Order: sequence, then C-alpha cells, then structure tokens
Amino acid sequence: MESLGEALPKEQSRVREVLGYYRELGEAGVFAEKQIKRSLEKADSAIIGGDIIEMMTAYKELQEIK
Repeated sequence: MESLGEALPKEQSRVREVLGYYRELGEAGVFAEKQIKRSLEKADSAIIGGDIIEMMTAYKELQEIK
C-alpha cells in the first residue's frame, strides 16, 4: 500500500496534467483552471507545512478532479 507521502505528489502530478487540458480550452476552461490551481496550492501548502490532516484533505480533493 502506498503512503500519503508517496501518493499525494503523484496525484499532484496527474492533476497538473489535467490542468494543461483545461488551459488548452482557452476561455471555456478558465473557471476550472482557477479551481484546480487553488486545489494544487492547498496541497503544496499542506506538504510544506507538514500538516497530515490538510494533506489528506488535499489528496481527496485532487482525486475528484477529472
């Protein structure tokens, strides 16, 4: 089983790829792009701060991004 410390960065990477797809949509993808960026920033902040609860929350939030 993968640890949160391993899974969260992988999920961030996946979501950054998804973010690129929304950027390609131009104006139609702007709202989603902003929401995704906010989610990625939360994840970055949780990792930097070492807050396990926030990391778990961020991980679940990132998993919902398609």
